[in-house]
Amino acid sequence: MTETFYEVMRRQGITRRSFIKFCSLTAASLGLAPSFVPRIAHAMETKPRTPVIWLHGLECTCCSESFIRSAHPLAKDVVLSMLSLDYDDTLMAAAGHQAEAIIAEIRQKYKGNFILAVEGNPPLNEDGMFCIHGGRPFVEVLKETAADAKAVIAWGACASWGCVQAAKPNPTRATPIDKVITGKPIIKVPGCPPIAEVMTAVVTYMLTFDKIPELDRQGRPKMFYGQRIHDKCYRRPHFDAGQFVEEWDDEAARKGYCLYKMGCKGPTTYNACSTVRWNGGVSFPIQSGHGCIGCSEDGFWDKGSFYDRVTGINQFGIEANADKVGGTAVGVVGAAVAAHAAVSAIKRGRTKQTDGDSQDK
Repeated sequence: MTETFYEVMRRQGITRRSFIKFCSLTAASLGLAPSFVPRIAHAMETKPRTPVIWLHGLECTCCSESFIRSAHPLAKDVVLSMLSLDYDDTLMAAAGHQAEAIIAEIRQKYKGNFILAVEGNPPLNEDGMFCIHGGRPFVEVLKETAADAKAVIAWGACASWGCVQAAKPNPTRATPIDKVITGKPIIKVPGCPPIAEVMTAVVTYMLTFDKIPELDRQGRPKMFYGQRIHDKCYRRPHFDAGQFVEEWDDEAARKGYCLYKMGCKGPTTYNACSTVRWNGGVSFPIQSGHGCIGCSEDGFWDKGSFYDRVTGINQFGIEANADKVGGTAVGVVGAAVAAHAAVSAIKRGRTKQTDGDSQDK
């Protein structure tokens, strides 16, 4: 019988206190109220670990690298114990026919109850021969395995959108997995790579509530992809004030002004980088001085230079008046000061008139 998550933790010497702390921090990372902590704890104490088959298509393994570096306090001990990671050709010791036999066993033993995690995408040109998995085209293995899965997680921009492999002219016809898998719920967790804590939180949510998280219209979990990076960026006040970096390493850059004019894609990119951040919440690209390149958005490689300004956005402070917003802000402030002075003068005049009338009486 498959062990529960809690049983694995106890076997590894994790105390009950640390377990509850883990559940509390998990609830916080998922944006859930403290009242959900007991539910998370109960699920991890009673439910068997979810069997997972993790496949790799055309990709660079950066999603796996991100996943195993989750900075959650207990990540180094238990992040892989949340799942029964039965197959992952990057991390597993088995190889060759022994490894391929595991896929067949999991598909048969846990049919309809395992999660298929996919990193990378299938190339469709030349009958899929640009990516061979166990002697067969990866696209065949992907379709075959997905048919028996409970749900599918598309890790990263490669699986979600195609990423650089699908950039023009795309000679291999690299294709997002939702274009070849049908009839199964697919949770897209885009990014190049996705944030480690976002990846583990999505898995924890599915384990706890036995359902997929609420998704946006593009299939991404709303809890992490419901807001633009721009909305919670710590440089946003500079944007609204018309204070922009004009050249790399200029005085404005040293002061931490907005990077919009340097090509930052934060205003059009939906992700949790500005809130969850990277490297254990230490920083994210914008904080380190480089604009967002929009790596969690569809087709970001083909949307022009990473250093061209975002276009086609109609809201205060962007594009149409980025060069003028500073002057406009000054004008608005000046007008407000003038209006305040005028009102004050009128009030003083009325006060004097009232005092004069009182004296006449």
